Amino acid sequence: MLARLVAAAGASLVLLGAQASSESVRKAKPAPVQPAAAPVALGDEELLLSTQVSVGNIPCELGQSVTLRADADAPGYFHLQLKNQRFHLRPVMSATGALRLEDQARGAVWIQLANKSMLMDQKQGRRLADECMSPLQAAYAEHLRHNPAPNLLDVAQKSR
Repeated sequence: MLARLVAAAGASLVLLGAQASSESVRKAKPAPVQPAAAPVALGDEELLLSTQVSVGNIPCELGQSVTLRADADAPGYFHLQLKNQRFHLRPVMSATGALRLEDQARGAVWIQLANKSMLMDQKQGRRLADECMSPLQAAYAEHLRHNPAPNLLDVAQKSR
């Protein structure tokens, strides 16, 4: 009987301790939000790249759309929003000629080609939005449908 009483008292103390610790967690103040680090100033090449980026509300496949706008406080940087996700992008040099904007902290990459753009999540290795086309890109995509670019393999064979 005494053993049961001691066990019950011990269990009650454990429960009271757990309740007290959860209350103290609830009452604890959240950590203050750290201000975002100031963007790194861009070089001349990156600033030149940023002038070529299509901005605005850009429709994508599957009824999605992204909003891409220049950051008024950081020349050459852009804000991109896809649904409730927001990214702060900077231009990055690309060997392929594609315009590439990156949010390195969040792992997002916006790739802009002549006929479409896409938003990639590098951390998860997947596309978040594809077939995004500004009016200029849509016009170029339509032009390519009627006037396809020559096949690179055919061009290489003819030059021999």
